[in-house]
Amino acid sequence: MIEAVNLAKHYGSKTAVDGVTFTVRPGMVTGFLGPNGAGKSTTMRMIVGLDKPSAGSVTVNGKPYVKHHDPLHQVGALLDAKAVHTSRSAYNHLLAMAATHNIATSRVNEVIDMTGLAAVAKKKAGGFSLGMGQRLGIASALLGDPQTLILDEPVNGLDPEGVLWVRNLARHLAGQGKTVFLSSHLMSEMSQTADHLIVIGRGRIIADAPIAEILAGSQQAKVRVRTAEATRLGELLSGTGVQVQSNETETLEVTGVDSRRIAQVALENQVLVYELTPLATSLEDAYFDLTKDSVEYHSQELDDAAPAGALEGTLK
Repeated sequence: MIEAVNLAKHYGSKTAVDGVTFTVRPGMVTGFLGPNGAGKSTTMRMIVGLDKPSAGSVTVNGKPYVKHHDPLHQVGALLDAKAVHTSRSAYNHLLAMAATHNIATSRVNEVIDMTGLAAVAKKKAGGFSLGMGQRLGIASALLGDPQTLILDEPVNGLDPEGVLWVRNLARHLAGQGKTVFLSSHLMSEMSQTADHLIVIGRGRIIADAPIAEILAGSQQAKVRVRTAEATRLGELLSGTGVQVQSNETETLEVTGVDSRRIAQVALENQVLVYELTPLATSLEDAYFDLTKDSVEYHSQELDDAAPAGALEGTLK
């Protein structure tokens, strides 16, 4: 279990993490989401003692990370896949880590096989691709068979088979009663992996709830409506907080009002509706809805009709 209480981190005048309180519980996969610069990596670094909190506290399995006498057995962390001696082979890197905790060589071989590194185990880590580096980082995190696993962007650089493997691994470990805390920018993957989400923006917690609850509470929930009087019904429904999109002649997608209210408006105005279908909200929609006021770095929107050189000029 990971418990943070009023956790904060300041770098001079900049506040990276602003008094966050949360609990990451065992037996489930907890996803950690937020825009770039939101404070995710800083929070994870404070959990494992790489950054000292400016205020507040964070414990892992009941103690601050630095108080554990056997940290590799308590917490396995992948925060930077490049944090490895580039001249060492994958095998020797893991062997050196194992020696610090009297972990058997058989366990080194086990995690090498588990992470698909057997074919490159004797090669220098400095020559690894991004994906193979990620696998080595995950192998390092698993080495001590820890009770808590912290993975920052674990699927970055992995091929589809690797992404599926990480998903199944996370769910398998959670099923064993372990605490699994991971971040990712792949919303589709997070929606299939996580049971619970913690969303952070500008250093503060925006949401902390089961993924189903976050999806259900999204203001982006849509209802597809089919009617021969689409234009008229759209005008009747339009109002504060309600958005109506007409994708086809007889089809509307309505946001901000539920299907019961749409049916009531149609009935009161004698508009025949022959389809009324609530559309499942994607995690991406819910995420953008939650973080729309917390994005620090905005990309410039491009007009489809912009000149060919517009993008090049924007990126220079």
